Amino acid sequence: MRFNKLVPELSVSDIKKSLEFYVDLLGFKVEYSRIESGFFFISYQGSQLMLEQKNKQNNDNWATAKLEKPFGRGINFQLEVKSIKPLLKRLEKHKYDLFSEPKENWYRKGNVLLGCKEFLVQDPDGYLLRFSESTGTKKK
Repeated sequence: MRFNKLVPELSVSDIKKSLEFYVDLLGFKVEYSRIESGFFFISYQGSQLMLEQKNKQNNDNWATAKLEKPFGRGINFQLEVKSIKPLLKRLEKHKYDLFSEPKENWYRKGNVLLGCKEFLVQDPDGYLLRFSESTGTKKK
């Protein structure tokens, strides 16, 4: 396994619930863990995240303020995936609500538009995940 240059580490309130969401529901893979400290390094189609159980022993070192739900306010994590359909099917099967329904968007990059189908879902702590599938490019 190769580490990405940027790997967000998310403090979570209940590591068991987070693993049920990320691994069991969405299909992330546990790359490695330190179970004794409630730490898990997970990946999905090249995206990587670290999850760590919030407690005073392991992650108050970088707490900038009191952590209150929903966590991660003001940020969303975009995860590029091959297809959003399998994720949507899993979420629907488990009756897990979406934050934003799937839609097609086009984002300008210079004189080119980058197309994608994407949707947003919140994890059990409120972190916002944006799963995005490329639909190609077109001239502006």
